[in-house]
Amino acid sequence: MKVLSSLKSAKSRHPKCQIVRRRGKLYVICKENPRFKARQR
Repeated sequence: MKVLSSLKSAKSRHPKCQIVRRRGKLYVICKENPRFKARQR
């Protein structure tokens, strides 16, 4: 999982990626390609 300052680029890497808010942090999750997982600082 990458930790990024901005998730805009991470979301556009794959059409199935979604942005999710958990415990005040922003995550990008991708069921189809899990290596696109990311978290915002």
